[in-house]
Amino acid sequence: MPDQNLKLATRLIHAGVAPDPSTGAIMTPIFQTSTYVQTAPGEHKGYEYARTQNPTRAALQSALANIENGKYGLCFGSGMAATDAVAKLLQPGDEVIVSNDLYGGTYRIFTKIFANYGIVFHFIDMQDAGNIANYVNEKTKMIWVETPTNPLLNIIDIEAAAEISKAHHLLLVVDNTFASPYLQNPLDWGADIVLHSATKYLGGHSDVVHGVLIVNDAALEERLRFIQNSCGAVPGPQDCFLVLRGIKTLHVRMQRHCENGRKIAEWLRQHPKVGKVLWCGFEDHPNHAIARKQMRDFGGMISFTLKDDNINAALEVLKKTELFSLAESLGGVESLIGHPATMTHASIPQEDRIARGLSDSLIRLSVGIEDADDLIADLAQAIG
Repeated sequence: MPDQNLKLATRLIHAGVAPDPSTGAIMTPIFQTSTYVQTAPGEHKGYEYARTQNPTRAALQSALANIENGKYGLCFGSGMAATDAVAKLLQPGDEVIVSNDLYGGTYRIFTKIFANYGIVFHFIDMQDAGNIANYVNEKTKMIWVETPTNPLLNIIDIEAAAEISKAHHLLLVVDNTFASPYLQNPLDWGADIVLHSATKYLGGHSDVVHGVLIVNDAALEERLRFIQNSCGAVPGPQDCFLVLRGIKTLHVRMQRHCENGRKIAEWLRQHPKVGKVLWCGFEDHPNHAIARKQMRDFGGMISFTLKDDNINAALEVLKKTELFSLAESLGGVESLIGHPATMTHASIPQEDRIARGLSDSLIRLSVGIEDADDLIADLAQAIG
């Protein structure tokens, strides 16, 4: 395991991996097995059953912990499986304070699944992190933060949220999917659990579904590992191999995502037919100073509306792009365009979406690593 004092780009290449001792293979093998031979009952080489342990998964978990400046990594079959594991730390009657702009799937599992078990979720505006304290009571057990948020690109001060969580002995969970470990490391700012949908930037090639949790506390890791093993929502070794491969190029991919994102955000802002452009790299973004403090750059996620602010005009743009593919998800090398109201956030009731600023006409871009001029030309012909 490389020293965490090494530069991140170096750790992304080398963390968690070593040449295979039996063959010298430089890439971690895909251990496609369901069980392991024991020399005697209870005597084995550290592996008993593949739901519990797998060498490919173990390498990835070690790598992910390293690149998030954590001690322990746990992998799951999807980002939602990771979310489910964290929610299973709670008991009936517990309350959770949640950022009110967040991935629709997270909203759905909280309100449609875990609310049925007597867990109460308060969805609040956290752009002023001090607002969190107003909702803390004796039943509060967890604070759940996305930053940057999906899809409005709001920024939440992780350090300020951590001060509140520690003062009240709460768990602070930060969904770091939009930023990736290359841009932001929430554990460094006081988070207790970092979550990723590794389907996105960590995998980076739109060919794997995967989820990740990273923590520093040994007791918390033990609780989550028990849930991981007991509930069994683990990824297969092929998926772990794909994420291991993906993180080796995270730094170079994120550099291009950021470069392209900046060019396209600035171009959109100058377009006469474009209304609002949401991107946390703008100096007049409400929490730009916080973004500069806790992030290394501002990423390739952008949302915008047209001046002709109606759903039909937005849908016409979505139909016309050629390089930007109309699809769910984000964070791959190819650029994607989406309509949150009917796609990623359709599970949130319309009145709730609109109250939080997510209009039916909002368009979301996941800017890929193609040539920025080609991407701009594609948007230009689609917007008209």
